[in-house]
Amino acid sequence: MKQEKVVRKPYLWEALLSFGFLIAVMGIGIAKYEANPHIPMLIGTLFSVLIAFRLGYSWNEIEKSMFDGIYKALQAIIILAIIGVLIGTWLLAGVVPSMIYYGLAILKPSIFLVATVIICSITSLATGTSWGTAGTIGIALMGISKGLGIPAPVAAGAIISGAYFGDKMSPLSDTTNLAPAVSGTDVFTHVKAMLPTTVTAYVIALVTFLILGFQYSGTSSDVTSITAIRDGLSSSFNISPLLLLPPLAVILAMAFKLPAIPGIVIGIIIGGIEGVIFQGADFGAILTAAYDGFTSETGVEIIDELLTAGGLSGMMYSISLTIIAMMFGGIMEKTSQLEVIVNKILEKVKSTGGLIATTVLTCIGSNATMPEQYISVVLPGRMYHQAYMQKGLHPKMLSSTLEGGGTVTSSLIPWNTCAAFLYSVLGVSAVEYAPYAVFNYMMPIVVIIFGFLGVFVYKLADDPDTVIGEVSVEE
Repeated sequence: MKQEKVVRKPYLWEALLSFGFLIAVMGIGIAKYEANPHIPMLIGTLFSVLIAFRLGYSWNEIEKSMFDGIYKALQAIIILAIIGVLIGTWLLAGVVPSMIYYGLAILKPSIFLVATVIICSITSLATGTSWGTAGTIGIALMGISKGLGIPAPVAAGAIISGAYFGDKMSPLSDTTNLAPAVSGTDVFTHVKAMLPTTVTAYVIALVTFLILGFQYSGTSSDVTSITAIRDGLSSSFNISPLLLLPPLAVILAMAFKLPAIPGIVIGIIIGGIEGVIFQGADFGAILTAAYDGFTSETGVEIIDELLTAGGLSGMMYSISLTIIAMMFGGIMEKTSQLEVIVNKILEKVKSTGGLIATTVLTCIGSNATMPEQYISVVLPGRMYHQAYMQKGLHPKMLSSTLEGGGTVTSSLIPWNTCAAFLYSVLGVSAVEYAPYAVFNYMMPIVVIIFGFLGVFVYKLADDPDTVIGEVSVEE
């Protein structure tokens, strides 16, 4: 008679070994060889498979756990795909150029730093990318700051604060879609949940930069770069306030609680129609931009770098990383490796505020040890998902905490990929600009304070209809 293989729970050291191996291979791959995180993540997943075998799981069980992990992110994967379509369509239609054009109009020398934060916020909201904003508009603003006599670290802090606010709040951003995917809610619910803490940190940042800007208010400004950008946009696109209708429609869809996918599709349809009306695009051009993205050929380098983006194919980086990360999370969850680690961490965490603070610190630790922004959202999300459910907290509480602790702090860790990129485009190191990246360091502080005060803490029972996946709550 064949003896059945016994499946056992992992020892703490075995679970830590899975994470330790992942941290090591991610660190070596990204920091030393500047590789994309996908293959290191896949290697870490394969190592977790070996641990699962050691615990007595069969290949069929392990394979199913990976599929289960991916299944939990399917909505986010679909949203990421159609957001790629939306970005390509909006760029072709002139929607994003119009948002940037009107955003740049607010630049005034006397309030340069505040204006910089707002301009970068609008640009990042419109494009969904902090990197693209810093690497284009940010470079122009750094040049203007030199003419104003504003120290480079201060200007960089204002650029980064605005860029990450937009990245964090834009439904077009990959991290804004990843966070609700791993937490178990939809992107619109997630964005609304982030508003109180994010607006608080943003207002603090604006006030800080307004005060800092007073000492530079007597200087004159050379706005040649900004004028060149606006002229380049107006000469290459038909700019109109009516082109702000697609993003307004998406915002209204969020306000009226329309599901995320239909809401985004409405934005795509309106954008496509306006592309025909305002830019003279035909159906073939719309289809091409929707799949391959839009290629800007204005002749102005800054504009072309910023507006050459989008398309379904352009989202495959984020989609493939999501799939691999959820494979790892699925194995860690099924084999109880996440459970033993989280239980150990939470032994001394009794309150909701403590859980939120622990999540934030884990996200920051992830940014420091696995220096990749996506991982700081995905892994803590899977680690603490069940703990939030057991406390009767809505998944949007977890998703907003992940963004408050993970997305924004990536730029503050000098060896993180985000900080390395920002240094390469702005010419200022994280050590120099960190004290002035007010929004980025205030965000986790505000999240933790609100958590301990018990304000804007979302309960599962208050909004059960926006939960995706299983609901398992201990009474």
